[in-house]
Amino acid sequence: MAELNETPIRVGLLGAGTVGSQTARLIVEQKDELSARIGRPIELTGVACLDPKETEKFPWIDQSIVTTDTMSVATNSDIVIELIGGTTVARKFVLAAIESGASVVTANKALLAKYGPEIYAAAEAKGVDIYFEAAVGGAIPFLRPLRESLVGDKVTSMLGIVNGTTNYILDEMTTKGLQFDDVLKDAQAKGYAEADPTGDIEGYDAANKAAIMATLGFHTSVTIDDVSVEGITKITADDIAAATAEHKVIKLLAVVENGEAGVSARVYPALIDESHPLASVHGSFNAVFVKAEAADDLMFYGRGAGGAPTASAVVGDVVTEARHIAAGCTGPSIPLYKNLPKAPINASKAAFAVRFLIHDKPGVLAAIAAEFAKNGVSINGVNQDLKPTMTDPGYDGEIQQLRIVTHLTDEETLRETVKAVQALDFVTGEPSILRVLD
Repeated sequence: MAELNETPIRVGLLGAGTVGSQTARLIVEQKDELSARIGRPIELTGVACLDPKETEKFPWIDQSIVTTDTMSVATNSDIVIELIGGTTVARKFVLAAIESGASVVTANKALLAKYGPEIYAAAEAKGVDIYFEAAVGGAIPFLRPLRESLVGDKVTSMLGIVNGTTNYILDEMTTKGLQFDDVLKDAQAKGYAEADPTGDIEGYDAANKAAIMATLGFHTSVTIDDVSVEGITKITADDIAAATAEHKVIKLLAVVENGEAGVSARVYPALIDESHPLASVHGSFNAVFVKAEAADDLMFYGRGAGGAPTASAVVGDVVTEARHIAAGCTGPSIPLYKNLPKAPINASKAAFAVRFLIHDKPGVLAAIAAEFAKNGVSINGVNQDLKPTMTDPGYDGEIQQLRIVTHLTDEETLRETVKAVQALDFVTGEPSILRVLD
């Protein structure tokens, strides 16, 4: 019987914030259990952070291993956990860790969305691993099934709710009839949204995740620069009410597709029928649908945010990599062997719901319908609600809300049509444009 290697696997942690502190707790408190699962001792040997005093409130972190020398921790560990965030500094430390022979575990979606292919190639060249389950979907086991379980299949599309903050905001607006700004303040007070929520509400966080999903699913390089992004800041209580009246809900979706025209990765708010499984994803939960040629439809659901749930995914990656080190091997690399074209914006067609604010007088509807016809956009349905409390300077009559749902059309044509309608002198305010999920 072979003698067990009792040399501890050294784990270095970069960043001790919300997720980092919980990651340290799981590693320290479950050290014996994790070591038994790995087949070799595992030990947290370094914690790097900007202010060591901040870690004193976490009793499970041994203060003797806390340092501000991040590079030292990054280059003197067997496994480096990067939870710093951002791209510039994080990239430097991750590449340094790989160059030193360490494998890397990260939850940094922004880093991978911008520099993922470079980092994957560096890890493969050095013979080490890079794992990042927590980068998309928090605690949901999603990326590894995509990376390993579905590697024998052809993934054609993925769509889902991958940002817990925006899902919480839209869910509260829907179930409680609240305004966007009020829910955002509530989300910040409860810790669901950052003090600067731009990355979430403008869709950039979801866009980073869409880039990672497309890269792994389609085996081709897709970066944040390839992702079309639209956030939820323009969603109003009127949009929510109109959706509810049609038995629909509004969700911010990340959608990636590999079609005949090439790969597309997009983030946008969409109308979903209340019978759709994604409509029942509430609060900060996430859910992703994957469509593959052989496996057909798959759904992944779970906690998409939070310190402990995200730390669970991080430590899962650490244990996986520690097992590889104990066995003297590495895991599967990330094969980016395709160079697929990026689909143009007009390659994808959808139905749209457009809401205009109009003057209440004869001929308005006919004139708007004429603009849609002139641009070749077919109208599927019209709904008109009186809005007597709204006014338009220079117009003494009442304002109405006109909602038009189209048949399938491309976004470029639709937006040109909306622009033409906005130019009409009886149309006021900012129109609302939402895709309708089939």
